[in-house]
Amino acid sequence: MARNCEICGKGALSGHRVSHSNKKNNRTFKPNIQSVRAIGPHGNHVKMNVCTRCIRSGKVKKVG
Repeated sequence: MARNCEICGKGALSGHRVSHSNKKNNRTFKPNIQSVRAIGPHGNHVKMNVCTRCIRSGKVKKVG
C-alpha cells in the first residue's frame, strides 16, 4: 500500500528515537493511511489511500 495520502499528500517524516541515555537513532513517523471506498469525481466508486484526518474532517465521501 502507498504510504501517502491521496487527498492531502501527507507522507512519512523522519526523526530520532531517543533513549534514556539520550542516545539518538533514526526512525520514521508514518501516517495512519486507510484504504477506503469513496465517491470519485464522476460519481463512481473509487478505492483511495487516505489518512484518517481527511476521513474525520469530511474531505472524503465514504461509501458504505
